[in-house]
Amino acid sequence: MPERLDGRRIAVLVANGFEQVEMTEPVKALKEAGATVEIVSPESSQVTGHKHRDKGDSFPVDVTLDRAAPDGYDGLLIPGGVHSPDQLRMNQRALDFVRGFFDTGKPVAAICHGPQLLISAGVVDGCEMTGYKAIQVDLENAGATVYDREVVVDQGLVTSRSPDDIPAFNAKMVEEFAEGRHSGRMAAS
Repeated sequence: MPERLDGRRIAVLVANGFEQVEMTEPVKALKEAGATVEIVSPESSQVTGHKHRDKGDSFPVDVTLDRAAPDGYDGLLIPGGVHSPDQLRMNQRALDFVRGFFDTGKPVAAICHGPQLLISAGVVDGCEMTGYKAIQVDLENAGATVYDREVVVDQGLVTSRSPDDIPAFNAKMVEEFAEGRHSGRMAAS
């Protein structure tokens, strides 16, 4: 029987320039599993994705980052793309938001360049992870053990490399979100 996320609220943290398919496909999988999904962003009304190098579609922001709190969610999804993670990693509120999930052992899923935000939040030291090829050395330099695999899971932290990995990413993300908190994974000190 597939994992169910009924009654679970999942935050999707994005700024303009996220890789659209890395948001839309995981969000579809989460909703199909029964989760309530909310787009959280520093943008106030809508956020625009990219389809590789081309401008993508716009999506309504459900909760602005300044009003979002990790304790209101059961899990966090961080899509990739070059621009969104780069903007978010310079936003102290976004870093604090991410740390809140790690501090409480709540599951987090990040794909492609999404793990860059985790590096800046200071939560990857000692984690097993993957990410887009261009950021794998950054993950290693931040203390992660990096594998070049389609998906890597480490106590509720799910990471993948690229849109090609989305099917495996979605399956493990739903599984880890269904498991809930992972008390063995706490933020690096």
